[in-house]
Amino acid sequence: MAKRDRSLITVACLVTSGSTEQLFGHLRLAKANGLSETELSEAITHLAFYAGWPKAMSAMAVAKQVFAE
Repeated sequence: MAKRDRSLITVACLVTSGSTEQLFGHLRLAKANGLSETELSEAITHLAFYAGWPKAMSAMAVAKQVFAE
């Protein structure tokens, strides 16, 4: 499996489990592995329907911080 795909799966797992502290590093890694900010934002938004909006909104707050770096 490509690093890009692994990163997307890891981010999805962290969002669904509510592990926002770990998201900082894994979102950075996902970007380094080729995922765009748009793709990551869309994935988090998609997960909101399955993991719940509170977890997705917490993840999006982390993503905005990482994207601003």
